[in-house]
Amino acid sequence: MFDFPVKLIHSRGHGENGYTVTFPDVPEAITEGDTMAEAIANAIDALETALSFYVEAGRDLPKPSAPRGRRTIRPRLIGMLKLAIYTEMKARKMRKVDLKSRLRTTNAGIDRLLDLTHDSRLDQLEMALRALGKDVDLHLRGHREPRAA
Repeated sequence: MFDFPVKLIHSRGHGENGYTVTFPDVPEAITEGDTMAEAIANAIDALETALSFYVEAGRDLPKPSAPRGRRTIRPRLIGMLKLAIYTEMKARKMRKVDLKSRLRTTNAGIDRLLDLTHDSRLDQLEMALRALGKDVDLHLRGHREPRAA
């Protein structure tokens, strides 16, 4: 649902040696790293930061395009749950005040639930999703190590 394909460019020459990561579907997200592992870790942060701009502005989130053989990057688990809450609220045309009422929390509490830079507790996120009629279903799958470009 939030697996965004990336363009990974290996920079060589003129004293440079590193990787640049861009997201075709999220042009605001661009980063780099000296190693592929560092670039990928930075890409997660860049993606979360860029998507937080959409949330803060109340805009629809970009839709990930088909990977077509490209590596994909997704937000961390907490970020994905926050984006799921935001997406469901948008789909239901629900305002923050409506969710606040359902959860019996404060304005600040709702803001933290939607803030991708805030490490909310999983039980709080699960409770918010339940209030929206959703359950969390976690599936584990194998992880592939990044390949050198």
